[in-house]
Amino acid sequence: MKAPIHKNVESQVRSVTIHELQESHFDPNWHFHPHYQLFTVLEGTGKRLIGDSIQTFEPGDTVFLGPDIPHLWRSDPAYFDGSPELFTHGVVLYFQEDFLGKDFFEKPEMLHLKQLLIDSKRGIAYKGVMRDHIREELLELRNAEGFLGILRLLTLLDKLAHGTGGSPIASYGYVNTYKVSETERMQKVHNYVLQHFAQEIRLGDVASLAGMSEAAFCRYFKARANKTFIDFVNEIRVGHACKLLLEDQWTIAQIAYDSGFDSLSNFNRNFKRYIGHTPREYKGNYE
Repeated sequence: MKAPIHKNVESQVRSVTIHELQESHFDPNWHFHPHYQLFTVLEGTGKRLIGDSIQTFEPGDTVFLGPDIPHLWRSDPAYFDGSPELFTHGVVLYFQEDFLGKDFFEKPEMLHLKQLLIDSKRGIAYKGVMRDHIREELLELRNAEGFLGILRLLTLLDKLAHGTGGSPIASYGYVNTYKVSETERMQKVHNYVLQHFAQEIRLGDVASLAGMSEAAFCRYFKARANKTFIDFVNEIRVGHACKLLLEDQWTIAQIAYDSGFDSLSNFNRNFKRYIGHTPREYKGNYE
């Protein structure tokens, strides 16, 4: 599977591009582009990978991403099975920093907006009232035309710049070190882990998939993902476990093995390391 990591989302007729996405699953390709992006999930669940962050997503997930930060909303495996009852739905808006002219955001009056754009280069996730407001505005912007659409977008950005409810996604100092030429290699690694995290994953198998020795692959992966390959796998497994814990249908032992951990003690240790609570504490916080 060839999947371009550098994605072209530019509209030929509008300076601001907005798409309503309704498919059986979200685009499964790990990609980046030179646009700012506002995105909200209306339907669908799965894993969200942004920069060096791995989280689960569900309806309501809403983010603002700066340019060139790699991202992926990977739908859960069931969405790829062709079931008509499962589908994804989202609204995404794209714009480039110079969509109103080269120096628009450099004006003194744009100071707060400029800071918002800087903060978005780590990605910003929104919760609560602000998340709901963004979702409503994106739905309205689907049909907004001309000057009124631009004015509505600027008003929304101004609200984000002065409001609360947003938190950074990627770690402090995160920088995209991926190259377009590395597309297929990293796509293979991501796909393999997301499809097999519930099973034993051998480092040698993944390194071979990437065409490297184990040592070279470990160095390569850490330099680009800002974390070790083992951490990457464990974060996906813990994220899956979080989702199962909230569904409240399985015992903690069942969840541990379904998430790919070889023992309950290993699961508890890694869960607390990444989440800060034991699985039982995490579950209790949401009951």
